[in-house]
Amino acid sequence: MTADALEPLVRDAADVLPKGELERKLALGRPLRVKLGIDPTAPDIHLGHTVVLRKLRDFQDAGHRVILIIGDFTARVGDPSGRSELRPILSVEQIEANARTYQEQAFKVLDRDPERLELRRNSEWLDMDMGELLALVRTTTVGQLMQRDDFAQRTERGEPVSVLELLYPLMQGYDSVAVDADVELGGTDQTFNLLLGRDIQRAYGKPEQAVLTMPLLVGIDGIQKMSKSLGNHIGVTDEAREIYGRTMRIPDAALAQWYQLLLGRPLARDADPLAAKRALARELTAIYASPEAAEREVLEWDRVQVGRGQPSEIPEASLPATDGPVHLPALIAELFGGSRSEARRLIAQGGVTLDALPVGEMDASADALDGRVLRAGKRRFARLRAAD
Repeated sequence: MTADALEPLVRDAADVLPKGELERKLALGRPLRVKLGIDPTAPDIHLGHTVVLRKLRDFQDAGHRVILIIGDFTARVGDPSGRSELRPILSVEQIEANARTYQEQAFKVLDRDPERLELRRNSEWLDMDMGELLALVRTTTVGQLMQRDDFAQRTERGEPVSVLELLYPLMQGYDSVAVDADVELGGTDQTFNLLLGRDIQRAYGKPEQAVLTMPLLVGIDGIQKMSKSLGNHIGVTDEAREIYGRTMRIPDAALAQWYQLLLGRPLARDADPLAAKRALARELTAIYASPEAAEREVLEWDRVQVGRGQPSEIPEASLPATDGPVHLPALIAELFGGSRSEARRLIAQGGVTLDALPVGEMDASADALDGRVLRAGKRRFARLRAAD
């Protein structure tokens, strides 16, 4: 094994554990079995998921066999990482629908060649009988599980940790036993679970896996990790306008991480932030929508943002049926999301217009609004129509 063979596999990784283990696996001289598990707890994959999927693709391109595990069984429990309460329980039907979309969306990054990809669901082995479950729980102590940072912190705060949540790391570890994983990938929030998988493999007499973790991508707010529940995400199946426009909203401080983790190259040191952001938005839109859609969005963004014009297609929106005035903050919140207080601040700052004229009042009659183009912020438009 040469350094040239190792470098693309560890590039951008946060940690490769234990030290030297991946090199020892590669020295076996055979294709490695490289595992990634994702729980279908939501309908769509976002750009944060693609960070580790791209690393999985690096292993494919190096000739290794990747095992993508759709956690249709572990999704019934929900990964407790970073949470202070139990995840909501999903129905079997929801999980199944999500699982179908997850695996299809993962193919936007992965090579689906069956010689290079093994697609599994962990219900194949985790729907076990009581004897098998007891054998699994014997591999680990409560003390080990409570060493997890989030479990320990919750206990210190007096917040409960359920037995169900304690089972989750065991089930994830058993996935590695079931598929004979040589390497497991995950985000940095998964480090405990991935290392516990080594202990569980050893308890079952299996060779222990190497662990590779990737940094967590910050969302479009530039602060918290990308998450659909936080609303700071970009989905890989979002419309081109959403991918382009939401990318343009990321703070300059997030550019370097997005370039490195999503495009695999560093941001130029002397890069102009706006030009770099436009290039990033264009490339991500081309990857996850299409090159043609990306070019359209570049032109549309220039026309709307640079030329301060309106989009060529403006969706229509019905005004509420009321005899009194329409409360604009409530209307903006309903049409575009966000809170009424945010909409009031936007109006006060001059960020809301009707037919390009700034709005200064919080209320207006339906007749005065009918047929006019409402613009909230830089890129949210609606042509208002009075209710029939």
